[in-house]
Amino acid sequence: MDDIINVITTSDSPEVLDNIGSTLLDARLISCIQIVGPIKSTYRWKGNIQRTEEWMGIMKTRRELYHHVQEEIRRLHPYETPQIEAFQVAEALPAYRQWVIKETKTT
Repeated sequence: MDDIINVITTSDSPEVLDNIGSTLLDARLISCIQIVGPIKSTYRWKGNIQRTEEWMGIMKTRRELYHHVQEEIRRLHPYETPQIEAFQVAEALPAYRQWVIKETKTT
């Protein structure tokens, strides 16, 4: 069975996430991006505590495509060190899992 994952990144601009999502969709690296926000982010960066408003992009893909997805996000993302995390989907509706697999390219 093909493993599917959710890849998450954040940005201070929903347009950045829309561009990342569109590029990855066109390349068939993801089947979907959901942009959620705004969210409040509080974090330490270069010795200072930062408080910002951000949006979160949640992308659906195959586990085998993660490194390609990561490379493209890094290339397109304006942050010096963007959040890029992947989470294994333990269970999913079989038809949904098949849709994610069908809509993404094979390596």
